[in-house]
Amino acid sequence: MPAPKSDRASQGRYERKNPLRTRARTFVKSARQEIEEGNLDAAEQSVRNAVIALDKAASKGALHPKNVARRKSRIMSQLSRARNS
Repeated sequence: MPAPKSDRASQGRYERKNPLRTRARTFVKSARQEIEEGNLDAAEQSVRNAVIALDKAASKGALHPKNVARRKSRIMSQLSRARNS
C-alpha cells in the first residue's frame, strides 16, 4: 500500500497525463478509420491532428518520445500506402 503522499502524487500525474493520452489515442483511431474507409482527404487531416496530439503528449511527458515516433511512423506509412494503392 503506497504512502498517502505518494498516492496523491500518482493521482495528480494520472489526472494531468490521462487526457493527453486519451486524446492522442482518439485521433489515431479516427485517422486509421478514415484511411480504411478510403477518405484520403479526411484521413490526411486526421493524421495531421493525430501527429499534433501525439507530439503534445510527448512534450508533456504523457507518452515516451520513441513510442510517439513509432506511432507517427506507422500512421503516416498507412496513409502513404493508401494513397499509392
